[in-house]
Amino acid sequence: MKQVAEFPREIVEHADIGIVMPDGCRLSARIWMPIDAEENPVPVILEHLPYRKRDGTIVRDQFTHPWLAGHGYVCIRTDMRGSGESQGLLEDEYLQQELQDACDVISWAAAQPWCNGNVGMMGISWGGFNGLQVASMQPPALKAVITICSTVDRYADDIHYKGGCLLLENFGWSTNMLSYSSRPPDQALVGDDWRKMWLHRLENQPWHWSTWMRHQHRDAYWKHGSVCEDYGSITAAVLSIGGWHDGYRNTISHLVDNLQSPVKGIVGPWNHKYPHYAGPKPAIGFLQEAKRWWDHWLKSEDTGVTVDPDYRAYVMESQPPKRWFDERPGRWIAEKSWPSSSINLQTHHLSSEGKLRPEAAKVNCSISSRHDCGRQSGEYFPFAYSDELPDEQTPDDSQSLCFDCEVQQSAVDIVGAPLVSLTLSSDQPNAQIAVRLCDVSPDGQSAHITFGCLNLTHFKSHEFPQALEPGAEISVTLRLDQCAYRLPAGHSLRLAISTSYWPFIWPSPVSAEINVIEGQLEVPVRATAELVEWEFEEPEGAEPWRCENLRPSSYSRSTSTLDDGSIVTTILSDAGENRDLDHGLISGSWLKEEFYIQPADPLSARCTSFWEQTGGRKGQMWRTEASAEMNCDATMFHSTAHLKAFFNDELIFERQFEDSVPRQLV
Repeated sequence: MKQVAEFPREIVEHADIGIVMPDGCRLSARIWMPIDAEENPVPVILEHLPYRKRDGTIVRDQFTHPWLAGHGYVCIRTDMRGSGESQGLLEDEYLQQELQDACDVISWAAAQPWCNGNVGMMGISWGGFNGLQVASMQPPALKAVITICSTVDRYADDIHYKGGCLLLENFGWSTNMLSYSSRPPDQALVGDDWRKMWLHRLENQPWHWSTWMRHQHRDAYWKHGSVCEDYGSITAAVLSIGGWHDGYRNTISHLVDNLQSPVKGIVGPWNHKYPHYAGPKPAIGFLQEAKRWWDHWLKSEDTGVTVDPDYRAYVMESQPPKRWFDERPGRWIAEKSWPSSSINLQTHHLSSEGKLRPEAAKVNCSISSRHDCGRQSGEYFPFAYSDELPDEQTPDDSQSLCFDCEVQQSAVDIVGAPLVSLTLSSDQPNAQIAVRLCDVSPDGQSAHITFGCLNLTHFKSHEFPQALEPGAEISVTLRLDQCAYRLPAGHSLRLAISTSYWPFIWPSPVSAEINVIEGQLEVPVRATAELVEWEFEEPEGAEPWRCENLRPSSYSRSTSTLDDGSIVTTILSDAGENRDLDHGLISGSWLKEEFYIQPADPLSARCTSFWEQTGGRKGQMWRTEASAEMNCDATMFHSTAHLKAFFNDELIFERQFEDSVPRQLV
């Protein structure tokens, strides 16, 4: 990334500006603005998050907000209620209060003498979600949104459930938030009230697992904040961005296909990061692209964004599979409209001999996978620039029902979401399938292209599932995740179907055998061209965060077998520890997760998580520890969690959580 130190407009930064909500709650905002903004008002860009502006998002904030401010914007980075230096409590994700607070910040900002009356919202993940959700509320000053790594459907395409299956990330995110929200505000900003604020948060900290596990179907809880319920409510212009190595890769297509307001989409080869420093490379000049968007919609300048292609995507070249790529070869394509008329469906029929054929055929093949099938899956959210991507798929293929097409005589570009249609039966009333599309190379290596899963009790509805009748035939359709992938000549496609996918999704309560009677795969194939159809500028950013590294970051993932036959997957992710060279605040964290299962017993599934957060200054150091465990039996899910807080190594707070929730066809 090119680091820029001088900008067209000189800027000033305010570390802590109080924005008081109508109920009296003070939100803390970090604000960057042109020094002459009151004489020459400019638009506002708001990022509204619970991840702590003082230390949590400081790396990306330093790259991003000074750059935008230097090009004529006021950038406001608010800590949501109950986070960072803001008052109040953080009780759950995307509550109406959170969204209303954002609307009130927008109203406050638009009325300031340094604002021209126009506001945009920008954010990744949580901030990408609430940008869309706030846009659906139509605050008058909000004219445009840039949403990155977000979702339109909180049930079907978030961190909790997928295809009606319970994601292991639901437990992981519960522990993650227990840990994140346990941290105190910075005394240097809030003064002597810091400890009182901290204890108030700790005493009222929820165990989110208990809430999320009580909504196992697509009910009103998940519909709230799911903008797919009413795409027409969004009237602001939306730029949607995502990555093929991120869990939220489907949103871009959904928004471009469904919004009536001005909308464009960009998908690169990236993990869960902003695209000017994301990996795998190539990163892009995201800030220049964002400036074009903001300049048009917030400053009424003609930057050409309205005539940009609707959908720009990076088609990844086939590579021998491994856990991480520093760079992913490929090329950018540009579709003027989306869905694209240049993409046609190529239909393959499953056959009994394990082939994908052009003509319809009967299958009548059965599968009951070991419950450790899925060990090659990789992380739902690759985040650490390390060994988090799907590995060579052959070990999982060996536990799956596989169907291979003929070797390709010429390269094929797969762009879109493959669709799998199956007629099948289950010998149990509760079962699930995981379906992977893989690239098989001439040497037999199997590389992950895309994936989908389905709780078969949801084959008619995520809102009103029903137990299966053992032995009865049902017809299911499963749309795999969006992708853009070039299958080379000499390679072949493989469709792999398994009845488990651990530790990605929680297993069904019984080991089911699925009989696939017939089925087909529809692959979206784009007219192949060798040309690069779009080019982005090289990435730029402001000068990086000034810090002293006290402990380096690291990541490792390993799998082993215990004496009792259990398979354990262990993840160690250390974000390191740093000291800010401007204000002296120390911050650090590390995580250990373990996932246990016995291959023949779905009720042996168990996972544990431990987080440590550290911070403060010399003589005033704090530490929090959040640990949790989840297991199950045939009828219930069980969890325990434990939160501890220390000040100068003295235990000052401790709380235990314990809960059990009935399984509801999950």
